[in-house]
Amino acid sequence: MSEHSDDIDVLASNREKTIVKTSIIGIVTNLLLVGFKAFVGLVSNSIAVILDAVNNLSDALSSVVTIVGAKLGAKQPDKKHPLGYGRIEYLSSMVVASLVIYAGITSLVESIKKIIHPEAADYSTVSLIIISVAIVVKLFLGMYVRSQGKKVNSGALTASGSDALFDAVLSTSVLASAIIFLVWDISLEAYVGVVIAGFIIKAGIEMMIETLNDIIGKREDTDVIKELKEIICAEESVLGAYDVTLFNYGPNKNYGSVHVELPDNLTVDDVDKITRRIQTDVFKKTGIILTGIGVYSFNTSDDEAAKMRNEVQKIVMSHDWALQIHGFYADTEKKTIRFDVVVSFDVSRKEAVETLNKEIREKYPDYDVLIVTDTDVSD
Repeated sequence: MSEHSDDIDVLASNREKTIVKTSIIGIVTNLLLVGFKAFVGLVSNSIAVILDAVNNLSDALSSVVTIVGAKLGAKQPDKKHPLGYGRIEYLSSMVVASLVIYAGITSLVESIKKIIHPEAADYSTVSLIIISVAIVVKLFLGMYVRSQGKKVNSGALTASGSDALFDAVLSTSVLASAIIFLVWDISLEAYVGVVIAGFIIKAGIEMMIETLNDIIGKREDTDVIKELKEIICAEESVLGAYDVTLFNYGPNKNYGSVHVELPDNLTVDDVDKITRRIQTDVFKKTGIILTGIGVYSFNTSDDEAAKMRNEVQKIVMSHDWALQIHGFYADTEKKTIRFDVVVSFDVSRKEAVETLNKEIREKYPDYDVLIVTDTDVSD
């Protein structure tokens, strides 16, 4: 096995360990919070505190899913599943999302019952202290999990951390309703319960939609594509990065391909070293495994070819449906022109090629023109 492969294997192993360790900390912390809050809610007869405990329980379930994803994603591919088992977690996520939605609806019903048939809550000093401590714990847990998620580029951990920080805000609202009741004898906890139930339902629906989008396939995030291109173009000799396509095979299991534009005076050995460095850098900084790096050749010593590039670019970009031209190369001796053009969904590929072929041949009748159309898959 090459040194490059060893690096990726080690990084993947360390990444999995970090995700699992952080998720376990989240599970244990959330389960302790569930126990404390459930106890306080039952003793004080507070539906808001009980629902806050339910919310923490859903967070613990989310952390379990994250661990399952990390473990399945790290499982070695086999003959039947050459790209691993990571997508199984999407099924688990849908089950968890269903449970969260069910818990939210049940919580909403109970809160409404409390509004219709109110029961006085009875908060003790100990209850308020426990709720306050829970808020502080959630704040620290959220910051820790989110920082670890950014460290290993885990979207699941980052989202869990942000969710924990938001939970601290919800718990603060529960504490505020308790204080208002004690000071002014105004009971808002059932209404706060409705708000919490609404957020639980919203979280479940968003989790379901996000999972369905991952299964169906969705447009890649603009920031992710931008980051990838910046990493790739930081490599010396790379003149541009195009046609970035990502393939998701489960949480934190992303493969990708890209075309890079390189000077036409490099040797195959040079290209090999460059592409291997790109693969390693991209994985270290994003967790994405580039399985394929195509190469476009850039004219470096032909002034006539450079002029043709500018003219062809003007012709192509005169059309609204032409989003980008790249990979241009003109061989002035063999009389050939080749390039890729990214077209929008407003025109068929066949129509785009026929139109551009006609216009370019009118400008350069002696040249054979090869046009490859690329789909607009990223912003």
